[in-house]
Amino acid sequence: MLRDAINTALKESLKAQDKRRLGTLRLVNAAIKDRDIEARGHGKDPLSDDDLLGLLAKMIKQREESAKVYEEAGRADLATQEREEIVVIQHFLPTQLTEAEAQAAIAAVIGEIEAHGLKDMGRTMAALKERYTGVMDFGKASGTVKTLLTAG
Repeated sequence: MLRDAINTALKESLKAQDKRRLGTLRLVNAAIKDRDIEARGHGKDPLSDDDLLGLLAKMIKQREESAKVYEEAGRADLATQEREEIVVIQHFLPTQLTEAEAQAAIAAVIGEIEAHGLKDMGRTMAALKERYTGVMDFGKASGTVKTLLTAG
């Protein structure tokens, strides 16, 4: 489903001659094909929609980091380009959980899997990734998980 949406958007941006969107979607498709080839090499199926969401989130994070570096280097033009690409990619991600929603989800998972202490951090993060891929920032979530597990 997500692949189809990306390909449809690619065709639309080609017709509309939207160069930024077209270039970004071509980069997304190239990344998907690379990961599919890698998976095939390991005898796995092509990426699922959940895997694609994770890939898109990773691409956004890379662009955020690049934009920050460009700004620090005084290259506002390149930082703007990275941010424009982020907007294009975000279009394919579901709405992100708010901080309060993420904390509630983390607390619920911790209670559900009966996590006690930092030794259960890996298990907790795995359960969160299984359920909230694409809608939760796991970088921020890990800090919250750590806080809740050490407090509990």
